[in-house]
Amino acid sequence: MSEKKQLLTTNRKALTINLDGTHYGTIAEIGAGQEVARIFFQAGSASGSIAKTMSAYDMVFSDSIYGKAPRYVSRERLLTMLHHEYSLLKERLHAQRGARTRFFVFADTVVARSAKGANDGHGWLGVRFQNNPLEEPNDIVIHVRLWDKKNVLQQEALGIVGVNLIYGAFHYRADPEKFILSLADNVGADRVEVDILKFSGPAFKHLDNRLLSLQLVRHGLTNAVMLAPDGEVLQPSEVIFDRPVLVERGSFRPVTHANVDMLTSATAQFRQEPTVKGKDVVVLMELTITDLLADGKIDDEDFLARVDLLGHIGYTVLISNYTEFFRLVAYFRRYTKAMIGVALWTDTMHEIFNEKYYDHLEGGILESMGRMFRHAVRLYCYPMLRDGSEHAAKPDLVTAENLQVADHLDHLYAHLLKNKNIVSITGYDPQYLHLSARDVLKRIKAGDNSWVSMVPPEIADDIKKRHLFGYAGKAKPAP
Repeated sequence: MSEKKQLLTTNRKALTINLDGTHYGTIAEIGAGQEVARIFFQAGSASGSIAKTMSAYDMVFSDSIYGKAPRYVSRERLLTMLHHEYSLLKERLHAQRGARTRFFVFADTVVARSAKGANDGHGWLGVRFQNNPLEEPNDIVIHVRLWDKKNVLQQEALGIVGVNLIYGAFHYRADPEKFILSLADNVGADRVEVDILKFSGPAFKHLDNRLLSLQLVRHGLTNAVMLAPDGEVLQPSEVIFDRPVLVERGSFRPVTHANVDMLTSATAQFRQEPTVKGKDVVVLMELTITDLLADGKIDDEDFLARVDLLGHIGYTVLISNYTEFFRLVAYFRRYTKAMIGVALWTDTMHEIFNEKYYDHLEGGILESMGRMFRHAVRLYCYPMLRDGSEHAAKPDLVTAENLQVADHLDHLYAHLLKNKNIVSITGYDPQYLHLSARDVLKRIKAGDNSWVSMVPPEIADDIKKRHLFGYAGKAKPAP
């Protein structure tokens, strides 16, 4: 049987839960209608699963039920709703049916597209549920973005995702990858983006939410996820909103002194830009899905190691599927109109000016450059030693100013250079210019302990302690 034939309709999922008779609970929805409850009632036999549905659209009513909130569409508001409704459920029904029932609460707080069409639809959805009667509950929380242009279509999409979330919590909780894929059932990732997913509770102690976030990007439910230094999954709009952004792209396998020097130097330079001075800058390290691939697949342990190491030295990490730089810039433009900076190795400019990457664009490389540099974007190039000059008294450097691109692109490159869309990083530390992650990794695997001086001390300690990147603990003396 094909995968398409196996796909349950939204109504079938709701009816399956209604007929099961072991799950019983509350559906509370604020914003974009009561779409999830509607589907359960339309499916039939809703009395088998629904104890109560409710919606408090008026702020006075909402505040009187859940307490005042600085923001009504927020993770905090959603968790308050889940806690309040689940407490009522247990208080009123535990004695009567607690020993034979798996209680649940579904809640969402959403803003859909307005009649004027001036806002983006988005919201928080969550389900709190028991795996078995009398057990402590578990939570699954997601944040969604609604891409339909019409309000009624966003409402429809929200109802479908809500049912998918509830059904997945009950039936796919032991298979997170299947759960993630099911979130877009009957609606598609082109209509709904899921950019945050968090499992919590006794049933999920073994799960690492960072890996779930990686799966969201890998399976196309979102294009990027953001992780705090402590590993917490962040909402990008909350972090980036209206702030200048500086990002360094790399593989960071492992992160070296040069990676840190590049971002430190670029940040100092970026902060001196007239439109950035005095503002709170968002500084990120970015890994792309292609940088995470090893032998054609993603190694979860390797991924976690790189994220851990970057977090250990204080960096927020962005995981994305944006191979092209202009798409990364467009992603940031969702959330901010402030200046955007990208720190990169100078020779990465050869990739940016490689026309084969833009064959899918009608305007080719010109279109990509127009998209990338349209609004206050600057590339900060970290100088590199020219091959064979690393031991010279005065090393020969490749910089943004002397980089050679294809002859027929000379004028385009010169235009961007003259208008300071591309600049050289100036405050770098020359002692780190010879370092590369590839060389460090090679030395780690070979047992050559000279690699230790090439990375920050905290990174070296972690690699040794956790035996990362092939470190075997049998280091031989450096020459």
